[in-house]
Amino acid sequence: MKTRSFRLTLPIFALLILAVGFSAWAQTPVPVTFHGTINDYTPATPVGGPWEVRGQWSLTLKGKSGKADFSAALNMERSDEGVLLSGGSDFNNPVDRNAHTHHITLVNGTVTLIPHGFQVTGPATITANGVFPPPFGSTLPVLTIQVVGATGKGSVPFSNITVLFGAPASVHFGTNPLHGVVRGIE
Repeated sequence: MKTRSFRLTLPIFALLILAVGFSAWAQTPVPVTFHGTINDYTPATPVGGPWEVRGQWSLTLKGKSGKADFSAALNMERSDEGVLLSGGSDFNNPVDRNAHTHHITLVNGTVTLIPHGFQVTGPATITANGVFPPPFGSTLPVLTIQVVGATGKGSVPFSNITVLFGAPASVHFGTNPLHGVVRGIE
């Protein structure tokens, strides 16, 4: 008799444990990933420019943790004005363009709600042509990233991104934010 009631109780107990586990799992916030492109110009800086900056980025909000990860792969080259200001005269000469790349990574940045979107801040690792530290130094600059949009009928709620570099990276990227677009949310 005891064996029969144990055999009936065991499956019910197992189902109860599974139900509680799935309920907790279903309530766990899922990370949300934004991705898009940056396509902007920097102002003239002490190290040349204006620079044309283009590349892909992604930003993952880590549920309700208040944290986010950001990464970008950017190409930079002197604009036509940058070539002239740096003493070059051949717009087709790669040396005068000084093309190079940057990989930017921010892990566990702090998320803050702002009007029409959110902001992420934190120290970022930046490479130049895949090498760390970049020429502007090994001190990790603070990035301020804003993802915003508009409200109202027909508006895109998360449509734009800006990335502002703190010192020492601001010597290279400038003191104005770089602008880009949100291309998708997953």
